[in-house]
Amino acid sequence: MFKSNTEIEILMQLVQRTATLRNEIENRAILMGLDTPCFTKMLDYTIEIFESHGLGKDYYGYHNINHELEVTYVTLMASVWKSSLESIKPDDLKYLYAAALFHDFDPQKSVDKPHEDSVIKFLLTDKSVQSLIVEAGLDINIVIVLILRTTYPWKGELKENAEKKIKECFEKSPLTKDNPQKEEHYLNLGWFLSIVDRISGYALGDFKKGMEMAKMNAHALAWHPSFIVRRSVAYFEDLLNNETEMTERVLASLPRQMRKNFMNNVLGFLNLRQQEIQIHSNFVFDSLRLVPTIDSMTLRNDENFIETLLALYDELPKPLQFARDNFAESVRDPNTILNTLRLGSPKGEIIGYAKGGPLENYKLRQGIQDENLGLGNTIFLEPISLKMGYWGHEGGRELRHMFTMLAHSKKYKYLTSFALRDVVERRSQTYENVQFVKKFDPERWDYYRTPLQF
Repeated sequence: MFKSNTEIEILMQLVQRTATLRNEIENRAILMGLDTPCFTKMLDYTIEIFESHGLGKDYYGYHNINHELEVTYVTLMASVWKSSLESIKPDDLKYLYAAALFHDFDPQKSVDKPHEDSVIKFLLTDKSVQSLIVEAGLDINIVIVLILRTTYPWKGELKENAEKKIKECFEKSPLTKDNPQKEEHYLNLGWFLSIVDRISGYALGDFKKGMEMAKMNAHALAWHPSFIVRRSVAYFEDLLNNETEMTERVLASLPRQMRKNFMNNVLGFLNLRQQEIQIHSNFVFDSLRLVPTIDSMTLRNDENFIETLLALYDELPKPLQFARDNFAESVRDPNTILNTLRLGSPKGEIIGYAKGGPLENYKLRQGIQDENLGLGNTIFLEPISLKMGYWGHEGGRELRHMFTMLAHSKKYKYLTSFALRDVVERRSQTYENVQFVKKFDPERWDYYRTPLQF
């Protein structure tokens, strides 16, 4: 029934392909006794809903269809589980399967992190879901309990609200009414699912995948890049320190390669955090300087220089990577405004850059209608790139300031770019005459314009 480590490794390489993961889930579900058509229908309906609402594999947010399928797959993998918390029985597996598929079922989301109330409302009003739940012989109240238990973080007001709703579901369900043992059993299953929810993506890939997931989460939640590593470390520490019992049991039930992937991701983020702390120490104790620099066209034609910038470019989240196909050509183009950020001196190590050109040279995100397009009066500043570990030391501000001065000297009337919504709002409330051109939800990474000539 179960795959070898070699087979698991092959799956890891293919896991980002929705069709492949969908087939793996279907095959494993059938082998584990979920062989009636309704379970395949649940799977395909989930994919259909996510894709039709723009939350498919191309949606750059953590809670896309890949996450939903990864959680479902790892739930099946980890459910061969025996412990003091009881074995997972066939009926339990049915509930876990449905809850895993539907746990982030929030197609109308206004922010990336699904709101459990919205998920439950959708499940209770969507006739197709209700029909599939009935066809599978499940009590929707128990499915909702398991989903509510995936609320994160499980503390404070979020926990209290979820527990109130869980109690209501237990009172409605004939499976748990006046049956404290059954209530505890389903709460443990929900706890199990909540841990699977949080480790699945990191168990199904290497550190490169883990970092991409962290960037997706940060982008979709509108975090400043300086928070990516430290919040990732806090996330893992919470799992390993505060939910040790269930985390260890879930990991112990997974194949060795998955356990290794997860722990390698943990170590990778811990190592990056140590590097960040060392860099911060260098600023505090050694007065490390960041020097914005205008580089000569001779240097901009150097292949090593271009490769250095391209490596920094690759650290950006994918939606912020503009014009990759002609990156080298744009660096060499004298019409491109480019300045770098260096350590210590104008000849020091390059740790960041700002780059942009005439608005007409760019294909912007769908939905943007810039009234200045075609007038030749606007410079577009690509998202600023900094080496991981150097965010939060005002390097981005220095790069942006120098870029703006260069654009002003070239007689551009306007500068446009993308920035976090709260950053644009702060700028608009100061001396800068900044205006939103187009706002984007759920990520709140918005397109703005600022005048350069007064």
